[in-house]
Amino acid sequence: MVLSFNAGIAYIKCMQYTIRNIPSHLDRSLRQRARQTGQSLNEVVLEALIREAGLSAELIQRRSLSDLAGQWIEDPEFDEAIRDQDSVDPRIWK
Repeated sequence: MVLSFNAGIAYIKCMQYTIRNIPSHLDRSLRQRARQTGQSLNEVVLEALIREAGLSAELIQRRSLSDLAGQWIEDPEFDEAIRDQDSVDPRIWK
């Protein structure tokens, strides 16, 4: 009984929908928005559903990557390792 209860909870937490017959103009619009915002198509669709259902956008959990922005530190050893990976060994490559 506990196993079935836990399985039910897990199912609800990661609920999946299959939506059929998406009009091509809607598909284009959603995909364009995903490209423009740098989000996945899934994220864009979830936001649209939440917004159109009249629910708060605060329900969408996001992680800001601003703490990582501008944190690049020049590292010549890293650059050399990347260059080495980009070279092709003609003895191996045939």
